[in-house]
Amino acid sequence: MISIYTLTSALHDERAVGAVTREFLGSLGISYDLKGADYRDYGSSDLSLIYVRTGGTEGIFRPLLAQLLPCGQPVYLLTSGKSNSLAASMEILSFLRQRGVPGEIIHGSPAFIKERILALERVEKARRTLRGTRLGVVGEPSDWLISSGADYDKVKERLGITMIDIPMEELLAAYESLDDDPVGARIACGEPLFDAAPAVKDAAPGAWRIYKALKSLVSRYELSGLTLRCFDLLSSVHNTGCLALATLNREGLVSSCEGDIPALLSMCIGRAFTGVSGFQANPSRIDPETGEILFAHCTIPLDMVTRYSFDTHFESGIGVGIRGHMQEGPVTVFKVSGDLSRHFIAEGTLLRNQSQPDLCRTQVVLNLPDVSYFLTNPIGNHHIILPDHVARDLEAFLQ
Repeated sequence: MISIYTLTSALHDERAVGAVTREFLGSLGISYDLKGADYRDYGSSDLSLIYVRTGGTEGIFRPLLAQLLPCGQPVYLLTSGKSNSLAASMEILSFLRQRGVPGEIIHGSPAFIKERILALERVEKARRTLRGTRLGVVGEPSDWLISSGADYDKVKERLGITMIDIPMEELLAAYESLDDDPVGARIACGEPLFDAAPAVKDAAPGAWRIYKALKSLVSRYELSGLTLRCFDLLSSVHNTGCLALATLNREGLVSSCEGDIPALLSMCIGRAFTGVSGFQANPSRIDPETGEILFAHCTIPLDMVTRYSFDTHFESGIGVGIRGHMQEGPVTVFKVSGDLSRHFIAEGTLLRNQSQPDLCRTQVVLNLPDVSYFLTNPIGNHHIILPDHVARDLEAFLQ
């Protein structure tokens, strides 16, 4: 819901201002709740706007600032451009900038204003979704992820997300407290398991046991997602976390591989806009001349594929890996750094799925307009592939 609050100078006739208000807000074609000059519940809705209806309102705004700051939203000033409202908005915005308070004037044609308001509503909904989230780091980032740690304080400050370190020993203890569940694994995996190789069928109960162990940690720590140092499972329980992570993501518990925290944060942000966690994958081959990139990994959220099958994990040849097929068409490639100081966003096209034996099991070929970033200034190796073109929303969120 969009809430609109007002600033009005007492020098202006309320009847005339009210008529302009009805005309202006009606031209936008949006649903809103007009709160007027009562700011007591400011910030409680998805998006709060301050409609500066007239000039001479700067002094009225000044004492309101202390009341507005706790909501955590930028101050969005809506103006029709009549009765010196734009001039007053500019003075107010300058006042905010001097105090380090983020803000923006929303001004233009009705169509432009509508588009901007709806975009901001999506951004603020995403912020509210993430605020208060608790994410687990089960084990440390894998040894080869030498650039993929995170600044927990910055993550908390920027996103409102709390990161919780969980020793790998806790997962293994939870795993040991459970028994293999062949029936549960068959039900969970369904028909694709029947067509799998014998080694995969044999590994499925143990892979499902890893899922249940992770779910116990989710419950214990009240998590909304996690990242897992999954390669340690190859030696400790002779199985893989690919099935567990694919299933957790399908359930809305954002989960990344290899203890990659920046990938996990990217997936959380992406999910807030698209409703799916995204495909965490490595660029495996790049053609700088055509812009084609082959991305691959052994797990993918089961709710973002058109079909899937099971195979072994590529590097180890054991456990249960996922061979998923994504919908061809528009996609967005996304990644944030662990301190949120950098990000990469590029819209492209998923050209085809493929299944070569010398790569991780899920393989997609994308075309991007410019691939130089991957060869000159990448943010780690893993990147997140999201359905549809959502670059504008992601850019607005990260401003």
